[in-house]
Amino acid sequence: MAVTRNNTLHVRVVTAERELYSGEANLVSAPGAEGRLGILPHHAALLALLGSGVLTIKLGEGEEPIFVSGGFLEVSENSVIVLADTAEHADEIDEARAEEARRRAQEALAQAASDEDRAEIEAALAREMSRLKVADIARRSGRRRISMPSSEQQ
Repeated sequence: MAVTRNNTLHVRVVTAERELYSGEANLVSAPGAEGRLGILPHHAALLALLGSGVLTIKLGEGEEPIFVSGGFLEVSENSVIVLADTAEHADEIDEARAEEARRRAQEALAQAASDEDRAEIEAALAREMSRLKVADIARRSGRRRISMPSSEQQ
């Protein structure tokens, strides 16, 4: 499928430490604090809180899954900026470590002493489940990743 500038928008995904993605996309799907957000080219201006989960950037047949945990998403002038508290590409996720953290969180959930403790543990569990989902998407899919020009890769 040919990608033209008419049906794309510019996307940047950044944290305080680095830029994870900068390029064009046909679709951005993000975990909003109140539910999933789907952003297409020429979307109306928007500012939203991010939750923890899978941020998916699609361009043509390529797809880039990125784990994000909190932050903001801004849509303005056919551009999306994701300011994530934390973010990881699928190939950066240590699945064994994430699985161990998920297991520990599940065990801790059974021992939670208060509603506050339970909420914190449930949030940690959701983060690890999302990290594992991003890694799984990348591992099992035959989908092509989006190639960024080498000058834009960090």
